[in-house]
This record gives sequence, structure tokens and C-alpha cells, in this order.
Amino acid sequence: MTKICGVKALPFLALVLVLTVLGEQGQAHPCGSTFFSALIQMIPCRAAVAPFSPIQPSEACCNAVKTLGQPCLCTLVNGPPISGVDRNMALQLPDKCTANFEPCEIMKK
Repeated sequence: MTKICGVKALPFLALVLVLTVLGEQGQAHPCGSTFFSALIQMIPCRAAVAPFSPIQPSEACCNAVKTLGQPCLCTLVNGPPISGVDRNMALQLPDKCTANFEPCEIMKK
């Protein structure tokens, strides 16, 4: 299985493919046509959002969070589950990265 930074990437890449297809079908979301790139930009955060991870977000992760902004981060957090990503830890990224974002609203599914 392909590994990115020591993490099995097949489930993540499968999700990226699904989300790309949804984006091409005109599904509306605040990130517009950059949803695929938003997922790719968040790769540096994988270790910091893994379930039960004690790892703090890296500078690269925090830069990605700040670049994406609150609407895209909330879209990613409220999107389909991403294997190996703890949503609660992802929601903590803005605080840990000192990004001045409003908290994301969690949508009930």
C-alpha cells in the first residue's frame, strides 16, 4: 500500500477521488472548486489529527490551516469521514495554530 509520511494513504486517496467526482457534479460547498486542493493541503496535518495523537500540528500544518481559512476547514470537518482522522482533533487545529477562526458548526448526519 502507498505510504505518505509513514501513513497508509489508500483510504485517503480514495476519499479524494470521491470528493473530486462530487465536486465535478456541481455539489455546492464554500470551498468551490478548491475542495480537492484543500484536502491535499491538509496532508501535513495528518499526524496531528490522527485518533489519540499526542503530536502537535507542525508549522506546515498551521500554515495550511491559516491559508485554507475557516469555511474550507469546516467543510472538510463536516464532509464524509476520512480514515485516520479524528474530527474533534481537526476542530482543535485553529486554536492550536493560533488562527483566529470562529468555531465550526458540526452538522448532524
